[in-house]
Amino acid sequence: MEKWQCLACPYIYDPVIGDPENGISPGTGFEGLPDDWVCPVCGVPKSQFAKIIE
Repeated sequence: MEKWQCLACPYIYDPVIGDPENGISPGTGFEGLPDDWVCPVCGVPKSQFAKIIE
């Protein structure tokens, strides 16, 4: 699964971990995040994330 980096802060969304503190279960891909999900660190919308190329 692909990781996504917030463009406004160092947060990386890892689908293996999810975002359990905000109701996102482990295994949820970035595309599966709700449209109103925001970065849990700085609050920017998911449109402000870029796919990490590994």
